Amino acid sequence: MTDPAGRGPAPASLLRRLVDVRPNETRAMWTSFVFFFFVLSSYFILRPIRDAVAVTTGVTRLPWLFAGTLIVMLIANPLFSSLVVRFPVRRFVPITYQFFVANLLVFFFIMRTTATQQSLGPYWVGIVFYLWTSVYNLFITSVFWCLMADVFRSEQAKRLFGFIGVGGTLGSITGSAVTAILAPRLGTVNLLLVSVALLESAAIIVSRFPAGASDASRRQSPTEDRPIGGTVWAGITSLMRSPYLLGIGGFQILFTIGSTLLYFEQTDIVGRYFAGAAERTAVLARIEFAVQTLTVVTQILLTGRVIRWLGLAATLALLPAMTVVGFTALGAAPVLTTLVVFIVLRRGTNFGLTNPAVEVLFTVVPREDKYKAKSFIETFVYRAGDQIGAWTYKLFVALGLGVSGAAFAAVPFGVIWLGLGVWLGRRQGQLAAAERRESPLPSVAQAADGALALNR
Repeated sequence: MTDPAGRGPAPASLLRRLVDVRPNETRAMWTSFVFFFFVLSSYFILRPIRDAVAVTTGVTRLPWLFAGTLIVMLIANPLFSSLVVRFPVRRFVPITYQFFVANLLVFFFIMRTTATQQSLGPYWVGIVFYLWTSVYNLFITSVFWCLMADVFRSEQAKRLFGFIGVGGTLGSITGSAVTAILAPRLGTVNLLLVSVALLESAAIIVSRFPAGASDASRRQSPTEDRPIGGTVWAGITSLMRSPYLLGIGGFQILFTIGSTLLYFEQTDIVGRYFAGAAERTAVLARIEFAVQTLTVVTQILLTGRVIRWLGLAATLALLPAMTVVGFTALGAAPVLTTLVVFIVLRRGTNFGLTNPAVEVLFTVVPREDKYKAKSFIETFVYRAGDQIGAWTYKLFVALGLGVSGAAFAAVPFGVIWLGLGVWLGRRQGQLAAAERRESPLPSVAQAADGALALNR
């Protein structure tokens, strides 16, 4: 198909070559793309500021930091659930983002009045800001994917989540670039206002989200003006009662354990090869650039196709299998080349394939669990995995295991993770099939009618 001027393929045709999107899904997909861009660009402006505060205050040396983050997560989840109970989606998602906007404005005024040339504020400000950002970054991302799991069906998620993820990847790159460019001109503290503007833009998009265009078959549209209801603690109780949700939580914990162990391995090996801080920063920056490049290419060209070609179970098994091979190789050859190849492939595969595949798992759970249990898993359970990973590495050190021994000791975690991924993928297929039998997919005409009704 060419455009009316005969200049070549129409934009819609070019888009369909990259992603298998249907005409009635295009608007919702692009809205999600832009939404995720604003969410992650907002956070990645803050991340360098958080690290600067941490260095200034010495907060990264505090052994109770992770424990403090877990406590804050445990408090934050029922507060978020109370919004889910009382307000419809179009209200509680923007309220969540605007709560963090208000927090950022408070930090801005505190830092604006207390910052010096040597620091961005008193010691306690650094501690609070570091803990807050540890909660903030997981919550804003989790809330985004909660909405995506509610808006799109399982079959749609497998096709579209990879491309939607590109918006977040571009947002992370943009946010980092904005900080690097504007920090010398505007000053570090003033960048908080840039983050505020981006996050507020994300909140505005939610209120105009065209959910009916993609899922008119649901008994209750994700943007219908009725609260989801339930109880504040339903996320925790549902997790404890559901083998499927427990499996997802276990998958998350095993991922974070592997990531934490690899982080310590990276610290050891990079520190051994490069004595200067500038050299270490440069090599880590090159690794990050390679990861982001691989992620964008994978998300654009492969994610939707791989999930459809291999199936969800095989896709979820890819990263655990790679982790087993990678830790085995690192144990046999604990050198910089092995480390870099392992990190780039593992993180690129995680962002490009595993993250979208995990989000597909939540498309078949009850609506209440999509917001409450999912949020709990992706915030508190995730941080608990970090803590377990750190304790595990300390145990390896206490047992006298070096870099090679610790890498080999991490392999059994990957084997268990692989088996769990296969089970989750197969179980999701069973639940999706049962959902299709109960609620047949709508026709394009029905979906379009739903979109028109929403916009009247």
